[in-house]
Amino acid sequence: MMELILWRHAQAHAGEPDEGRELTPQGRKQAARMGAWLDRALPSGCKILCSPTARTVQTVEALGRKYKIVPAIGPSASALEVLNAVSWPDAKTPVMVVGHQPWLGQVASLLLSGTEQDWTIKKSNAWWISSRQREGSKELFLKAVLAPEFFND
Repeated sequence: MMELILWRHAQAHAGEPDEGRELTPQGRKQAARMGAWLDRALPSGCKILCSPTARTVQTVEALGRKYKIVPAIGPSASALEVLNAVSWPDAKTPVMVVGHQPWLGQVASLLLSGTEQDWTIKKSNAWWISSRQREGSKELFLKAVLAPEFFND
């Protein structure tokens, strides 16, 4: 069974250069709320991969776990590049990616519907997708979709 958790960066300031945009005060709260829940829920040994932008790094730092910055999953990545980076569906451990739209929604749609579509994943939301073998065939299912407003400070 493989688990893939997609976590979109929290709310960031507008501006240029895009890679340097930092989280807003609201974004810091979102990241802290979601990071606290994810830290309790993620399996030990979960590999955490992060886009190299300032806003994704600030988001993942709220988790308080080791992570790896992966340039291949930056803002302009494709769904297939992301799936290659996480070794889907062959990774031996759960993987979380902290990244961007539109590719987060495209990864979710490709895995869950079989076609790449522009699904919306809102800022700081996490989608938890699992894969398992059942009666000789692979099943994919959506384990959870979470938003930071569901959690208290």
